[in-house]
Amino acid sequence: MGKGGENVQQEPKAVAKAAAAVAVAGGAASPLASRSLDELKTLCSQYGVKPTGSREELLARLDPYAKGIAHPFPPPKPLPLAKPDITFAEVRAALPKRLFQRSMVKSFAHLFSDLALIAAIGYAATWIGHEAVPFWARFLLWPAYIFVQGTVFTGVWVLAHECGHQAFSESEAVNNAVGLVCHSALLVPYHSWRITHGKHHNNTGSCENDEVFCPATRSSLKGEMIQESPIVQAFFILVMLTVGWMPGYLIFNATGPPKYNGEAKSHFNPWAKFFDPRDRIGIVVSDIGFFAALGVIAYAVRALGGATVMLYYGAPYMVCNLYLVLITYLQHTDVFMPHFRGDEWSWFRGALCTVDRSFGALIDHTIHHIADTHVCHHLFSKMPFYNAQEATEILREKLGEYYLSDATPIPQALWRSYTCCAFVEDEGSAVFYKSRAD
Repeated sequence: MGKGGENVQQEPKAVAKAAAAVAVAGGAASPLASRSLDELKTLCSQYGVKPTGSREELLARLDPYAKGIAHPFPPPKPLPLAKPDITFAEVRAALPKRLFQRSMVKSFAHLFSDLALIAAIGYAATWIGHEAVPFWARFLLWPAYIFVQGTVFTGVWVLAHECGHQAFSESEAVNNAVGLVCHSALLVPYHSWRITHGKHHNNTGSCENDEVFCPATRSSLKGEMIQESPIVQAFFILVMLTVGWMPGYLIFNATGPPKYNGEAKSHFNPWAKFFDPRDRIGIVVSDIGFFAALGVIAYAVRALGGATVMLYYGAPYMVCNLYLVLITYLQHTDVFMPHFRGDEWSWFRGALCTVDRSFGALIDHTIHHIADTHVCHHLFSKMPFYNAQEATEILREKLGEYYLSDATPIPQALWRSYTCCAFVEDEGSAVFYKSRAD
């Protein structure tokens, strides 16, 4: 990588052609046309392209990134491409040791609180059909119930996620028992997810090895790069949010790395490529937990009826799945987060390739701050969530420009990410998403 992060990717020949076209047009069509020459040079340096040449050449090089940079809801400054001048050991030393202490009592208190809240919300929903409630009000109350209950379901999912990272308590046996029960209840194969999620944490930000949301490359799209209409893009966002987790990720490992193409890659398959032979017993146990939960649901359908089970459990479960995809997608996909290859990638640099986002104080609290303290979580995955907010304030100061946070409202951030992050180049040791071909 060049000094200060510049010139980290080869300039494709297509850019030179685009520069000539921009020169002819005078650059007026570019979303960045109003930027000064110095601003364009700064942007080039930030996105790893040559910061020298004429204004038209700079606009041409930035054109594949321009849609994101000039978005109506502008992204934060990109993660610097220069290697951090601080080490992981120095970052850890800045945090008080007490923040790493795991309390079984605190964790169970949060879990029981969530379960009690789920029971209370479910009981309250039984009154929606009461004769005293106006018929029209049911069309408001049921969606409200589904959203609120689904949000609390997500909180339980996050506590099981804590178990997968061994952050719930000091006891591995307790962590895995609680994680297995809670995730099975939410139709997640616990150990299967735990293993691949751990590999994601070990390879975050890697173009070759990240286990989830691995960026598509120019060549992998094979001519499919088209400027789709907003309606089509909105449709595919909806598809991603509804089936992206199940079956998309759990069965097909969608958005996983190309190295698994043509291999078995279902999270329910003990012989899947991403599992080692020693993992197989855990996968079988996870499958048993999953199908046991399905059996309970089937019994409930027989006893209570499909519509009742769908309203009270199925619809909130879908909301929970939507949260999972939305949160994780936005944590690792946006125009200001680079991906690295080869020797440019390191665990520490990769762990910094994520961002903190707030869903609002109430939702952040309900989902146990999985979104607004995610940088801390990637650096210190065994730190319990209830200490992550304090740690994040220290990290914000200690990491400086290497700490990413985005205040863009969630719907606009999702739209910006989906419409501006189509692919990365096949070559280059540090690459950012592009919205379209040069």
